[in-house]
Amino acid sequence: MAVWTESEGKRVHDPLYHNIVPSKPDKCIVVDDPVIIGAGPSGLAVAACLKEKGIPSLILERSNCIASLWQLKTYDRLHLHLPKKFCELPLMPYPPGFPTYPTKQQFIAYLEAYAKQYDIKPVFNQTVVSAEYEDGTWRVRTEEGREYLCRWLVVATGENAEAVLPEIEGLERYKGTVVHTSAYRSGDMYQGKKVLVVGGGNSGMEVSLDLCNHGAMPSIVVREAVHILPREMFWSSTFGLSMWLLKWLPMQTVDQFLLLMARFMLGDTSQFGLERPHFGPMELKSVSGKTPVLDVGTLEKIKSGDIKIFPAIKSFTNHGAEFIDGRMEEFDAVVLATGYRSNVPSWLKDTELFSEKDGYPRRPFPNGWKGRQGLYSVGFTKRGLLGASMDATRIAHDIAQCWQDMTKQLNHHLYKPST
Repeated sequence: MAVWTESEGKRVHDPLYHNIVPSKPDKCIVVDDPVIIGAGPSGLAVAACLKEKGIPSLILERSNCIASLWQLKTYDRLHLHLPKKFCELPLMPYPPGFPTYPTKQQFIAYLEAYAKQYDIKPVFNQTVVSAEYEDGTWRVRTEEGREYLCRWLVVATGENAEAVLPEIEGLERYKGTVVHTSAYRSGDMYQGKKVLVVGGGNSGMEVSLDLCNHGAMPSIVVREAVHILPREMFWSSTFGLSMWLLKWLPMQTVDQFLLLMARFMLGDTSQFGLERPHFGPMELKSVSGKTPVLDVGTLEKIKSGDIKIFPAIKSFTNHGAEFIDGRMEEFDAVVLATGYRSNVPSWLKDTELFSEKDGYPRRPFPNGWKGRQGLYSVGFTKRGLLGASMDATRIAHDIAQCWQDMTKQLNHHLYKPST
């Protein structure tokens, strides 16, 4: 790894570039290689694919570890919601003996082994505050006072960079504890308490189950219609079966099959306050990116009455909430399972590849991975690690092609015969 430090005026060859410490807060570092923003699974995948092609890279990560969302902001009982074969990173399968749905700890161990395998050493504690293209170069500035100049910039901060904290009437006057799922670890501290979980997606459903299993009395706010599907059908994952059926059948036919099987296996969820959307689960995922809930046991607790369902909140009170159906209830604590969002618009000075509105690529998958002037996107496909792996492979191939073209031009210039 070679960098040029303008403040010192000399070139430094440092294979352990994650240990570079600037002598001044305004240090500027010219990087010959691609710079990747984010050391989550997507960023690691790009770095590994580049390394496999003989191209080093520099990863900037705002936290002090890889996969910080998984390590620092997820609950203990979390498992991969999809089978492991759909969640592998490029070039490295899971170790033998891993279960179909790896635990949080197993997935983190896999990522750490992946980084070690490809000698990926991010620069930690570097929070990017701006990235702008100027005079043929990407200029990346960090909160810690560094500035990196590079030819290729890969945005890998992902769809879950910042927690979404909704504005709900009266929340500021509620006197109980309020946490986002990013700060929730386990239900053991809520034993015997009434807890309101705001959000009926996969996280909200799983946190409610965890609370129930730890002796709490959870209720879930489900504001919108939601598809709940069994995690497995015919001794196979529902997701894997859906992907296979989509190879042969139209999406609407697959949706009809999934809904028929869900009705047979789970019953009519509407009688418990869980209405289904008008779109089928696969069509809704394709149109909006909204993932169906894959049930891991929560529905049985809802049917038994151990977990209650409430509609949207009208307003919080001092000790609980009033709902739009007129019901009022007191709660000891609130868990906001309200998801995450991209933070790209807050720091990337580019509005062609990414939308300023939601921080996602303007062009839908599979065409949102590449912008102009050496800008790339990975981990924004709304298709999980499978989509990220596909984009990482494309990005590495494209940069490698540019690298080869530049090398040919340089060699031609250096060894051009004199006339």
